Amino acid sequence: MAFASWERIGDKGTIGKIVLNRPEARNAFNTEMGKQIIDICQQIAKSDIRVVLLTSSSSKAFCSGADLKERNGISEEEFHRHHEIFVEMFNAIADLPQPVIAVVDGYALAGGFELALNCDMILASQNAVFGLPEVTRGIMPGGGGSRLLQRKVAMHIAKEWLFTGKFVMAEEANRAGLLNELTDSSVLYNRAIELAESIEKNAPIAVQNCKSSVNDLHGMIDREAREQENVYYSRCLNTEDRYEGIRAFVEKRSPVFIGK
Repeated sequence: MAFASWERIGDKGTIGKIVLNRPEARNAFNTEMGKQIIDICQQIAKSDIRVVLLTSSSSKAFCSGADLKERNGISEEEFHRHHEIFVEMFNAIADLPQPVIAVVDGYALAGGFELALNCDMILASQNAVFGLPEVTRGIMPGGGGSRLLQRKVAMHIAKEWLFTGKFVMAEEANRAGLLNELTDSSVLYNRAIELAESIEKNAPIAVQNCKSSVNDLHGMIDREAREQENVYYSRCLNTEDRYEGIRAFVEKRSPVFIGK
């Protein structure tokens, strides 16, 4: 059964849409869903997709985290095996070379919130609810929550959310700086498409190196960061797209980038 799927969308077919599809469980991920997401990301990483939307089949929940029913009564060895799959799933999202936009409607809790945090941007509806309630269950976030949340919001805010396990309404999340945009549920998907299209039209090699630079240079010593930034810059120089960008500017037209 497909608990996650993906398709090409948009006029050019270079926007990828991943859909989480376990609505009866508020899109809680089990091991099979984790494996499917890993496989999808491997396919997209090798493709000509330029930007990815991570969405849900239900407006009630983006993802409510790991399926605790699946974990109930399993051995410690099985628990660790499941967790390894989920860590690989989170990493597969984070490591996609293409920018990934989380489109959050409804609940994004625990590992579901971490799925969104592993994306590059988050768009959410007024109905969105975020939270990392792991401490209320005797554990801590295991998919990057404590590491990634402090990059999205101020550290003291991240600590409050992590230490209390509180549910955070969309308005509060937006005020804290978590979101790229907060909008009504009825237009959320269209706004996500518009953002994706504004990225899709740009040179994909340049966009992907921007993503690598932002991610990899975070927290690096400035002198080392300068050198590494130049490495990413250099990767864009000898490309057909750079020459096309120059030609289009001189000819006063929109560039047509091919990703080479």
